[in-house]
Amino acid sequence: MKYQDVAIPAGLLWSSPFIRWQGAVGNVTSVDLATAVTNRALADRGLDPSVVDEVVLGITIPQPGYFFGPPTIAGRIGIPQVTGPMVSQACATGVAALHAAAASVSTGGGTELVITTDRTSNGPTIVYPSPNAAGGVPAVEDFVQNNFACDPWAGTSMLAAAETVARERSITRGELDDVAVLRYEQYERALADDRSFQHAYMVPIELTSGRTHLEATTDAGVRPIDRAAIAGLRPAVADGVHTGASQTHPADGTAGAIVTTTARAHELSPGPVARILSTGFARVAPTHMPEAPVPAALRALDAAGLTMHQVDAITTHNPFAVNDIVFARETGVDLAKMNSYGCSLIWGHPQAPTGMRAIAELVTELSLRGGGIGLFTGCAAGDTAAALVVRVDD
Repeated sequence: MKYQDVAIPAGLLWSSPFIRWQGAVGNVTSVDLATAVTNRALADRGLDPSVVDEVVLGITIPQPGYFFGPPTIAGRIGIPQVTGPMVSQACATGVAALHAAAASVSTGGGTELVITTDRTSNGPTIVYPSPNAAGGVPAVEDFVQNNFACDPWAGTSMLAAAETVARERSITRGELDDVAVLRYEQYERALADDRSFQHAYMVPIELTSGRTHLEATTDAGVRPIDRAAIAGLRPAVADGVHTGASQTHPADGTAGAIVTTTARAHELSPGPVARILSTGFARVAPTHMPEAPVPAALRALDAAGLTMHQVDAITTHNPFAVNDIVFARETGVDLAKMNSYGCSLIWGHPQAPTGMRAIAELVTELSLRGGGIGLFTGCAAGDTAAALVVRVDD
């Protein structure tokens, strides 16, 4: 999908720290977390919420009261007259939410507030009535863990997809470990100079839940990756090549952006603007999810009239190290030229906000470089993927 005159002010794209699941915000609903961080993001950036014409909420894991998600959050941040759609597309939700906002702007809409939020901690156990079952025993689903463990259509897990692709492409344990080490070294760059890179987009978490006051200014639960140390890790599955170091961890977090026209973007925030050029979505063969980011990226680039050689910076959602190896092999992109400041393999995966944070890091990197073309691409459940192309300039 190609867009005309759609932009994000670089200064109005943000993410909370990501907190490893069962951590400090494990008992805070993602709706409450999104409200607190969005309020802080807008206040810190001096943006009056009244400029917002529509709220797009991206969320994938049911939470108490999330049925009323967009109007609830809009009311809590001071714009009770505003509402909008709720988007859920597994790990592709960040791109899907921006796609919805960009489509609205392109067709005459005004200023969109995109909020993505999820809590993998303490996910719901859902009981489905089953009156025709023996004794009327209901069907029960652990929403997070059951869906992590099995794609109901393909009948396999996401880890099985990673192992299948690694086996078919003869990708070794050593190659995966090398990528994990590289991505952690890149993440350390984001922590340099008192986290100056992260300060450009990261909004602290500060809220009260019950009797507890919670504050988090940095990612929590990120584990250092040392090549010698991870060499002794056992594979996640028998005869597999992925370990705990070469796959991501579930997390909790939220991220957001303002999407509007280019002229309005300049009015709302000083500094660079990220023009949304296009998005692309793709699906590959069953149990081959790590391959999907390649066709998604190529579709987005084709829609924008660009080639991979014209891209200046790339970020990916890579829940498994195999994802980036496949991407590099298929496109010829140097692994070291991707994810310059880390990625979801390292800082975790709260679902909906994951892609949005990677896009925030992409725009921040391009802003520091003085502009350029950026590509985000990442896989999602169901052997799918989503990609987005931006151009950052003054």
